[in-house]
Amino acid sequence: MKKKLLQAIKDRSARVGVIGLGYVGLPLAEAFSKAGFTVCGFDVDREKVAALERGESYIGRVSSAWVQASVAEGRFEATTDSSKLREMHAILICVPTPLTKAREPDLSFVRSTAEEIRKHIEPGRLVVLESTTYPGTTHEVLQPILEGSDRAVGRDLFIAFSPEREDPGNPDFTTSTIPKLVGGIDSDSGEVACALYAAAVNKVISLSDARVAEAAKILENIYRAVNIALVNELKMLFDRMDIDVWEVIDAASTKPFGYHAFYPGPGLGGHCIPIDPFYLTWKAREFDTATRFIELAGEVNTQVPHFVVGKVGEALNEHSKPLKGSHGIILGVAYKPNVDDVRESPAFKIMELLQKRGARLSFHDPFVGELPTMRHYDVSADSVELTADALAESDFVVIVTDHDSFDWEFVVRHAPLVIDTRNATRDVMTGREKIVKA
Repeated sequence: MKKKLLQAIKDRSARVGVIGLGYVGLPLAEAFSKAGFTVCGFDVDREKVAALERGESYIGRVSSAWVQASVAEGRFEATTDSSKLREMHAILICVPTPLTKAREPDLSFVRSTAEEIRKHIEPGRLVVLESTTYPGTTHEVLQPILEGSDRAVGRDLFIAFSPEREDPGNPDFTTSTIPKLVGGIDSDSGEVACALYAAAVNKVISLSDARVAEAAKILENIYRAVNIALVNELKMLFDRMDIDVWEVIDAASTKPFGYHAFYPGPGLGGHCIPIDPFYLTWKAREFDTATRFIELAGEVNTQVPHFVVGKVGEALNEHSKPLKGSHGIILGVAYKPNVDDVRESPAFKIMELLQKRGARLSFHDPFVGELPTMRHYDVSADSVELTADALAESDFVVIVTDHDSFDWEFVVRHAPLVIDTRNATRDVMTGREKIVKA
C-alpha cells in the first residue's frame, strides 16, 4: 500500500482532500493544485463552498482568478459532501482548535472530523493533521478514531502531523515557500507524508515523530507570546516612569548580536499566539509540571486591553471629558496590518471594555466592512468612512491596527485626540500634542 501511494503521489494521480477551507486550508489547496494534484476542499460552511463554486475567493492571498481557472479545469472543487472523502488518497485536516471558556483545549472539531473520515476512508490512505495542538494529539486522539478496532497504522492507513505555518499578509512567504515540518505516527507514515508535501512545498523537514512536530509548533508560538508579554509589561512600566518604550526598543535594537526586537501592542491577536500556548499548559498538568512562563505571559497579555482603555479614560479626563457618553472611532479591527483576519483581535476586547464604560463607538478598517459575530465578545459598532468630518466629530480615536493604507498625518490633523497603541504616528510632525501612546 505504501508503494502504491508513493507512486500515486509521484505521478500526481493521487487526489488530495483538504478539510477546512479557511486561512490555512484554502491556500494549502491552492498549493497542491498548482503542484499538479486534483484537489477537493471540504467545509461545513455552505456559503464558503458556494462562493468557491462561483469562482470567488474570500481569502486575500488566494486570488479569485485561480479559483475560477482551477474549478473550470477540474483541478479543484469545493463540497460539503463528506462521502467524497472515499475518493481521496491524502486527507489534510485544517480545522479550528480553539479554547473553551476555561482555557482548556477544544478538540471537538478534530474529533468530529476524524470520525467523519473514518466513515469514508479507503485502505492505504494518508491522513495528516495540520491544526495546532498539544504534543500527543495525533497519537492519542486522531489515531484511535481512525484505526478503530479493525485498522492499523502502517498496514491499512498512514497518519502524520504537519503544522500549518501560515502568516496572513506576509508578502515574503507563501504556503509553498514556508519550510514544512512533518512527523509521522510511524516511519512509513512519515515517509509518505514527506513525499506528499515535497511535491508541493519547497522544503520539507522530516522529524522523528508526530509529537516532535506538534511540540515544535507550540514552541514557535510560545516564543512569541512570552516575548510579546515581556515588552507589553515593560510598556506599562515605562509608561509610569515616563519613558518611551518604543525609543527604548529602537535603542536596544542597535546591538548587532544577542537581541531580537519584539514590539508591544494593544494585546494579542490571531489564530495562534493567544490560544496555542495554553494547549501545552493544559497538557503539562498530566506530567505534574507548571508552565509558569506561559501562564504569566497570558496574564500580562490579557491585561493590555485594560491598560489601553485606562489610557483612553485618562486622556479624555485631561480634556475635561468623561468616557461615558464619549464617541470614539476604532482604527483597525483586524488582528494584524494589511489583512482581513479578525480572529482573536484585541480590538474586540478593547471595544467591549469601552462600551461597558459607556462609550459610543464606530470603527474603520479598509479590510473589514462590518463586525462579525464573535463568540467571546458582545460588541456592536458601525463602520464609518474615515473623513475629516468624521474624525473631527469624534471625541477620541484609538489606533488598534496600523494598516499601511492609513494616512496618519490626516488622522492626527483632524482628530481631537489620538490614542496610539502601535507607535503608528511616530513620523507625524504636527499635532503631536494630541497623541497619547498606549
